[in-house]
Amino acid sequence: MPEYLTLRDGRKIILDAPEEDSRINAGIAADPDTAEWTDEDFARALPAREALPKIFPPEIAAAMLKPRGQPKPETPKVHLNLSLDADVVDGFKATGRGWQSRMNQVLRDWIRAHPPA
Repeated sequence: MPEYLTLRDGRKIILDAPEEDSRINAGIAADPDTAEWTDEDFARALPAREALPKIFPPEIAAAMLKPRGQPKPETPKVHLNLSLDADVVDGFKATGRGWQSRMNQVLRDWIRAHPPA
């Protein structure tokens, strides 16, 4: 029976059997193009922003260096533990994807209509 590693989100990864792991490591050790980096290798290494323009044409290097993922918001969200009535949460959830953003907008609208004294 295979051995599994369970991730925090519940997904399971099948781990290699010890004999398969040994075959993989033997293949890595036998490959002349694969070697563990030494302290000297790390000392010579350059950040991607310096190394890539020396290897690739400018437009390709720029594309490879382009930031990925969502941009950081100007006003980041604040994580908050909050207890609400179940019917309120269920009502917002029933509106589909984006329900938390809609709830945020309702609260923002209320604050605008009821400014602090």
